[in-house]
Amino acid sequence: MDKGIKSVDNEFFKGADFGGMDKLDIIFAMQEKFDQDVIKNRGLEDVTPEQWIQKQTLAMLSELAELIAEVNFKWWKNPKPVNSDNVRQELVDILHFFVGMCNRAGMGSEELFARYIKKNEENFKRQYGASAKPGYALSDLKGE
Repeated sequence: MDKGIKSVDNEFFKGADFGGMDKLDIIFAMQEKFDQDVIKNRGLEDVTPEQWIQKQTLAMLSELAELIAEVNFKWWKNPKPVNSDNVRQELVDILHFFVGMCNRAGMGSEELFARYIKKNEENFKRQYGASAKPGYALSDLKGE
């Protein structure tokens, strides 16, 4: 198990002591610092959390479009070799916007983790037909 990280190789965080924080906590802290710099430097102090989330959702959609373009979604065209480095970079871009939205929604890394664990459990129940939510019973697939 990861014992936590003390520092990162990033020129904007040189000398920063993350005090053994876990990776997700560091990502959230770095994104919050970045977003606060953007707000200050771009004069966005009057942007509400709702507006911020709207803008970040649009930005994320743009990044998702870049990601889908990297993985040959156009079935009507000859496929090109997939550049896995580009795919990974687009995923990181998406994460930036996602974490920024979590921060603006007041959901830190601890809450995100807890909600993810709960949702993951429900998703497994759905796949095994054990969810109380209608439409997931495996017997429906088998025509029973």
